[in-house]
Amino acid sequence: MKIGWVGLGHLGLTCALALAEHGKHQVYGYDVTSRPYDILASRTQPHEEEGLPELITHNDPAGRGHGLTAVDSVADLVEQVDDGGLLFVAVQTPHDPRYGGEQPTLDPPVDFEYGFLIQAVRDVAREAERQDKDLTVVIVSTVLPGTTRAHLAPLAGRRVRLVYNPFFIALTTTLRDYLRPEFVLLGSDDPDALAQVADLYRALHDRPVHAVSIESAELLKVAYNTFISLKIVFANSVMEICHKTGADCDQITDGLALATDRIASAAYLRGGMGDSGACHPRDNQAMSWLAQRLDLSTDLMGYVTHAREQQSGWLADLVEHWHRLTRLPITLLGKAYKPNIGLTTGSAGVLLAHQLTDRGLPVAHYDPHVDGPAEVPPEPYLYVITTRHDAFLSYEFPAGSVVIDPHGYMPDQAGVTTIRVGRKR
Repeated sequence: MKIGWVGLGHLGLTCALALAEHGKHQVYGYDVTSRPYDILASRTQPHEEEGLPELITHNDPAGRGHGLTAVDSVADLVEQVDDGGLLFVAVQTPHDPRYGGEQPTLDPPVDFEYGFLIQAVRDVAREAERQDKDLTVVIVSTVLPGTTRAHLAPLAGRRVRLVYNPFFIALTTTLRDYLRPEFVLLGSDDPDALAQVADLYRALHDRPVHAVSIESAELLKVAYNTFISLKIVFANSVMEICHKTGADCDQITDGLALATDRIASAAYLRGGMGDSGACHPRDNQAMSWLAQRLDLSTDLMGYVTHAREQQSGWLADLVEHWHRLTRLPITLLGKAYKPNIGLTTGSAGVLLAHQLTDRGLPVAHYDPHVDGPAEVPPEPYLYVITTRHDAFLSYEFPAGSVVIDPHGYMPDQAGVTTIRVGRKR
């Protein structure tokens, strides 16, 4: 098939290339920035993403009859797509950076910004009408329930039918998550459009397709992300209790993880730093806004955001306590939001740095995946492991140092006091 794709950012570029390569389709992509075009032409290094460099190297639509071709306008894009065919929209629905999770959250919460998405759907619908072409437009962007019907459906016109199809992926593992998802989520009122998109995925992999209403799909996407946040907040609550009572949080959560019938999964159920990344902190913000707008009895997601920051504040208390006790300068190790990468979006480590700095404490912050390699200073420091990088396992800290490890993974070293938060060993 000849398929269209609007939005070639961190998610869109990888998924469009994967659909072309593994589905054997000709995909035409458009983006408002020049970066994806430069990446495809190898003038710019791709962002950190497993398998993306290989997809780019192997992409040759002219020679193989399938692949990703970048075009210069929405008009060119619609012109290339099959009549009655599929066009994916994966543009950003961002937040003000102050609501991204890297710093203490402002009040009140806010909804996502839908301007880019609205403009993209408007442009596609206008071109479909002008070119007298029917399209099934598949919305990938994260939105709150009610958004598609209120803001996008009125723009669709007579030539466009809408399907909501958010992806459950994480940056750096986008390719793996796209090709082997837990399930595919589709939302639409049009059974023919649902069947068309479902057939595309059934030819791509054997994962289950969950077809629901548009509003249910919109809510399921953000409920999925915010449930992960709830698990992390819960595990960190257990860690704090364990630290204050003498219990061991890994023993607690390992036991809870055995309860597979009701608790379901061990994923994310581990005491450590707060929830991080490009999706979860901001999804909690948006859901808190929705709770207030709907006058719900409990703003649980607002509480989760507050709890995340209060738990980080408790960790800041622990760091300040050991700083006062030892008089050692503070160094946070890890800016990235998850191990062994250099992405800092929504980082709980950066949040902790903000909280310590707001207390007037001098804080150094270093990450080998962000700042490059550096030697461990010869004098003792108070170190806080804020990202579970493998590189830190080989660090030799000077005698007299204190290492605060919320993850419980750092080895003992002679002359070094290691505090595995909430753990006995």
